[in-house]
Amino acid sequence: MQESIDVSVPVSTAYNQWTQFESFPQFMGGVDSITQTSDTSTHWVTSIGGVHREFDAEITEQHPDERVAWKSTDGESHAGVVTFHRLDENTTRLMVQIDWHPETFIEKVGAVVNADASQVKGDLKRFKAFIEKSGGETGAWRGDVAAPPSGVTSEAEPANSVLPDTSADDPESGGPRVG
Repeated sequence: MQESIDVSVPVSTAYNQWTQFESFPQFMGGVDSITQTSDTSTHWVTSIGGVHREFDAEITEQHPDERVAWKSTDGESHAGVVTFHRLDENTTRLMVQIDWHPETFIEKVGAVVNADASQVKGDLKRFKAFIEKSGGETGAWRGDVAAPPSGVTSEAEPANSVLPDTSADDPESGGPRVG
């Protein structure tokens, strides 16, 4: 599934807030808590549709102001990437691409009726309200995590992904801000 939203903050502000994983429960429905256990590891506790889950996820690629990619390492099977696109000095487009595999009957029914896409869309709207209301990020991690070796990509981040060319939207970069 893919969703996007434009937020009225500079790209660095949007990116910095997105690296504050422990703040996700403030705008992500169904996320009870996230504990960052290392620079690239997180532990999630979720309650969605009456289903309680705990799982670990690993940051597989991270480049400041450009992208954060992750994949689960146990429990629920999912992977994803969020990219940050500078539209102008004070506007950023977040594009989220998630690949997950519903396991329970309720999750499979939810996927069929696009409840998962609605959840992501709602989470992005709450992120927009959260970051625009606060006027700034609550913290930042500007570290860089190299992509997996050539030819190895997560399911949610195929080589030459289908993200649109934003070169017209970002003339200063000389091309799209997709890594």
